[in-house]
Amino acid sequence: MASVANSTGGAGALPTPSVSPRKSVTKTRLWVAVLFLLPALVLLGALVVYPIGWSVWRSLYDADGSGFVGLDNYGDIFSNDATLTAVKNTAIWVAVAPAVVTALGLIFAVLTERVRWGTAFKLIVFMPMAISMLAAGIIFRLVYSADPDQGVANAVVTTVHDTFVDSSVYPKARPNAAVSDLKASGGGSFTSTGTVRAGTPALLPLVGIAPNKLPGSPEGAKAATGDGVTGTVWLDFKLGGGGTKGQIDAGEKALKGVKVEAVKDGKVVASTKSGADGTFNLPGEADGAQLRLPGSNFSAPYNGIDWLGPALITPAIIGAYVWMWAGFAMILIAAGLAGVDRNLLEAARVDGANEWQVFRKVTVPMLAPVLVVVLVTLMINVMKIFDLVYIIAPQPSQDDANVLALQLFQSSFGGGASYGIGSAIGVILLLLVLPVMWVNLRRLRKERER
Repeated sequence: MASVANSTGGAGALPTPSVSPRKSVTKTRLWVAVLFLLPALVLLGALVVYPIGWSVWRSLYDADGSGFVGLDNYGDIFSNDATLTAVKNTAIWVAVAPAVVTALGLIFAVLTERVRWGTAFKLIVFMPMAISMLAAGIIFRLVYSADPDQGVANAVVTTVHDTFVDSSVYPKARPNAAVSDLKASGGGSFTSTGTVRAGTPALLPLVGIAPNKLPGSPEGAKAATGDGVTGTVWLDFKLGGGGTKGQIDAGEKALKGVKVEAVKDGKVVASTKSGADGTFNLPGEADGAQLRLPGSNFSAPYNGIDWLGPALITPAIIGAYVWMWAGFAMILIAAGLAGVDRNLLEAARVDGANEWQVFRKVTVPMLAPVLVVVLVTLMINVMKIFDLVYIIAPQPSQDDANVLALQLFQSSFGGGASYGIGSAIGVILLLLVLPVMWVNLRRLRKERER
């Protein structure tokens, strides 16, 4: 019996459990899970880990990779004016663009819930997302064109400007110095050396304009008549030549709308504009005064804003980026807004809160997780912005619009031919993105724990 008891482990002993292959929580053998993950791990290593490792290694070598230089490439980056400009502009992009896009997306998402055609509005705002960066860059290169006849931005600006400010009548026109007593008097104006008398018409001949370039359908110039202070402003030139300089000849064109001022002791005592036939008539107090043609008659026309110049090139490109990505932010925020408990909003209104207070103290705090997702995603996106800057910025302004991704391209392939510096910039971009990704992962982990 003892031998039997010993062989069976004793009368009350439990049977020894058999050892089975190790399994995961999902009851799957570990080697099976690894087998299924292997293709993804291989792709991850080939497309992510290897390029990162190669870039770090390559950044420690010189331009052609033949000599080890250590951290010298990183030192060159922060001593190069072009790279410092790129760092500054990238910081501007990160600080401004995501915030503006997120704010517009929030406004659009809230407003589309209150308008009748909200779905159509969302479709229109989101539509630019279907356009590639290349196409958007070409579109905004035309939008920001300096010529108001081509650029929409300057067409709007010049229209508004000309609505409130009188534009010049005859840019670049000037008196015929050989026969006229009108002399330059500062500010682009011309003043007569002599005085005008009632009953003696004043002759104010101008040149510097081609007869076929006159606006509208100008009439022939006529001599002024009458006993008052009169005169004529005309183009003292005609096609084919001929005639007497300083005299009104047949075929010479009148200059309509030229402002004429009568000046005594430096003060304007009367003013008028020339008519369709070039003649003008001043009141009696102009007798004995000097005649002045103000500079507003001859100033160059207002052609709008230099959007693509050094001062505004970065804000202009950010505007194009906002146009493209505002729809993306709006859709994500609208999805989050759809999950907001309407009872909380109604309760706030019942408690006396106005719409602004409901928006600021209830809606925005409840949308905070979505807003953070949008903001972080856009921050990562703008750190690698390249296409818009490269396409929109003209060559003279490209250095002023430079960003890190563009500088990486220029250093490696755009004439710099230094793969070491290009790789170093790539590593710096990675280091800049890592904190943002860490914040995003930490936020996702906290949401998963709730």
